[in-house]
Amino acid sequence: MTTCWNNGRVIDPEDIAAVEAQLGREPRAIHEVGHRCPCGNPDVVTTEPRLPNGTPFPTTFYLTCPRAASRIGTLEGSGLMKQMQDRLADDPDLAAAYRRAHERYLEARAALGSVPEIEGISAGGMPDRVKCLHVLAGQALAQGRGVNPLGDEVLDLLGPWWGSGPCV
Repeated sequence: MTTCWNNGRVIDPEDIAAVEAQLGREPRAIHEVGHRCPCGNPDVVTTEPRLPNGTPFPTTFYLTCPRAASRIGTLEGSGLMKQMQDRLADDPDLAAAYRRAHERYLEARAALGSVPEIEGISAGGMPDRVKCLHVLAGQALAQGRGVNPLGDEVLDLLGPWWGSGPCV
């Protein structure tokens, strides 16, 4: 059985329930499941660029798995973002790949709809800063490895967050 969710899209109610349990609140503006954890639950949802109340929402690939999010929080607290930021300044090839990841993010969001208020703004600090590893990991999961080099690095550092079974 499926149910209608944002903008008439049909989403499996089990996926909606899993995301609600993961977030501890009702999810907003789900366009589709962006990626599934090896356990079978969604771990990234692709969101509409505008919330139902009209607010612009730049985070297209929203990481929902609390285990992955917790591990990423630990990475953020370790100083990894600063190290990555410093590498962007010193490595022109990495900076160019990160800029391409930003462009891919914008392309994916534009395919969902136009929101002039956030035109040219992706998420996670892209294209010049490293501000949120959750966003980078979400993009790497949803769009695949090779799209965001720093997102790929985050995934490599996470290890198998699903190893002890489903988060919900």
